[in-house]
Amino acid sequence: MFLLLPFDSLVVNLLGISITVLFTLLLVFIIVPAIFGVSFGIRKVYMKTLLKIFQWATLRIERGAKEKNHPLYKPYVNGIIAKEPMSLEEEIKEIRRSGSGKALDTPEFELSDIFYFCRKGIETIMDDEVTKRFSAEELESWNLLSRTNYNFQYISLRLTVLWGLGMLIRYCFLLPLRIALAFTGISLLVTGTTVVGYLPNGRCKEFLSKHVHLMCYRICVRALTAIITYHDRENRPRNGGICVANHTSPIDVIILASDGYYAMVGQIHGGLMGVIQRAMVKACPHVWFERSEVKDRHLVAKRLTEHVQDKSKLPILIFPEGTCINNTSVMMFKKGSFEIGATVYPVAIKYDPQFGDAFWNSSKYGMVTYLLRMMTSWAIVCSVWYLPPMTRQPEEDAVQFANRVKSAIARQGGLVDLLWDGGLKREKVKDTFKEEQQKLYSKMIVGNHEDRSRS
Repeated sequence: MFLLLPFDSLVVNLLGISITVLFTLLLVFIIVPAIFGVSFGIRKVYMKTLLKIFQWATLRIERGAKEKNHPLYKPYVNGIIAKEPMSLEEEIKEIRRSGSGKALDTPEFELSDIFYFCRKGIETIMDDEVTKRFSAEELESWNLLSRTNYNFQYISLRLTVLWGLGMLIRYCFLLPLRIALAFTGISLLVTGTTVVGYLPNGRCKEFLSKHVHLMCYRICVRALTAIITYHDRENRPRNGGICVANHTSPIDVIILASDGYYAMVGQIHGGLMGVIQRAMVKACPHVWFERSEVKDRHLVAKRLTEHVQDKSKLPILIFPEGTCINNTSVMMFKKGSFEIGATVYPVAIKYDPQFGDAFWNSSKYGMVTYLLRMMTSWAIVCSVWYLPPMTRQPEEDAVQFANRVKSAIARQGGLVDLLWDGGLKREKVKDTFKEEQQKLYSKMIVGNHEDRSRS
């Protein structure tokens, strides 16, 4: 038994040396650069190397599939049904003319009118603009992640070995490294904000709070190997305003907060998230709501109004969609953020799914599963555009202002601008949408009848 002691001692020494080397590398190449907001360019070299590997793998798959006469999976393409934008009246008029040859204003009702609503229903089922915004689309090129191409089949030994090697790198090297970085960032955030919270209010406290937040968020960004390109930084949100952005993932928060200092808005949680929230609010005037308060729209608006009226307070970060969309579209913005009369700073976020899909499908994956998928991806690559500030015009109501901001974000990010509410992901279509179509048809029929009565 005593003969094993020297061997055990050697193992312990080697383990201690490995941990020391790993911690030193983390400190020198990741944590210290994060503190000062600099980068050695290692992540960009890593990204370029991955791109070359992906290109080779895709060419190899295409060649192998062609040799074996195996059809490759083609991703879903928007626009299965070719449709011209037409009003209800124009479409029914077209159906009547093609069916009976009668003019639109001849009868009050024709049986052929039913075909318009039948066709609309079938088109909506086949080409649902809402449902497909909550599922990740497959990529045209394979990025060596099996979850991005479920139809991948064995092509060659070299490709399979490359995939296996990639899996070992992601799970055995990148995952432990990223967990260590995430733990470091969260621990420093809780500790740093708690200590800063005991300082008296003043410039010193504000300066330390800002840099503690930025440092910790930058470490968390590196825990995801996030490569972010910020555009038009002169338009970054300023105090007393509201920053609104499209929403793809919970990490949208750290993507933006690693480049700016914001007051967060959200519901009070328990557990680890609750500990983080309580520590953060000691150092920075974040706006946290109790569960019962969140349902009171007027109380929320009052709290936000009081915050933005103080021009010394930080800009509020809000995601008006209220749910995560798969980064192909921007859906309806809730009007509450646009009713309080503050300057709005729009931000467009666009992720590159080649290296890892940032979309969180909360209906399918829990937070732990989602974070595991994120931390076992190759990297998170995205672009952020700061748009010029926007204010509500005198003739605009809150809904019109929200739609104008949403359109600007969609246009800049190359996203589809949709009017649908993201809440349809979990709820049924409101009766008001059905009633609106019924009113349009009724107005058309009644209007024609009244016109004939006058004549």
